[in-house]
Amino acid sequence: MASTEVETIDTGWVREPADAPSARFGWHGVARKSIAAAAFVTAIIMLGMLKGNHVGHIEDVFLIIIAVALIGYTVYEMIPRKGTWKR
Repeated sequence: MASTEVETIDTGWVREPADAPSARFGWHGVARKSIAAAAFVTAIIMLGMLKGNHVGHIEDVFLIIIAVALIGYTVYEMIPRKGTWKR
């Protein structure tokens, strides 16, 4: 029967589990600033799609709603928060 214990690797700094060897290269989290920048660029591109040869304006409504949501997310991510880790 296989053991349920996690093997640890000695990197010289701390001991880490074998299933996360990339932890020795530093913290690997989410790149929030990059995601916010990509959301803003995507929203601008979507607003640029309003100019087109379509007759109905249902597409325009969806483009505007999604672009406003993306810009809102970008603004939310730019607000500094107290008591959290610096990102």
